[in-house]
Amino acid sequence: VQLVESGGGLVQPGGSLRLSCAASGFTFSMYDMSWYRQAPGKEREFVARIGSLGASRNYADSVKGRFTISRDNAKNTVYLQMNSLKPEDTAVYYCYYRSRGYWGQGTQVTVSS
Repeated sequence: VQLVESGGGLVQPGGSLRLSCAASGFTFSMYDMSWYRQAPGKEREFVARIGSLGASRNYADSVKGRFTISRDNAKNTVYLQMNSLKPEDTAVYYCYYRSRGYWGQGTQVTVSS
């Protein structure tokens, strides 16, 4: 199993980023996928989850209305569109394959002026 995140970077408050997580080594279309994040000095926290077919989605209250999780099963990729970013969104963002407990390596998102 391999999960490779990309798309992080430095963005100003109010800006947008789209994260991607390319998955391999398992039948991607059969499983839920999630995004988590970990800010400096804090525990890793749930951000969003999407069901295997994309119809079911859940979000942390802190990102609801600003972030959108989606997936493309033909590309074995899950996305996180992040809009109206705030400094408190600064963290390393991780892709998570819950069924077997696999994490990606993470991608840094920094929101700062």
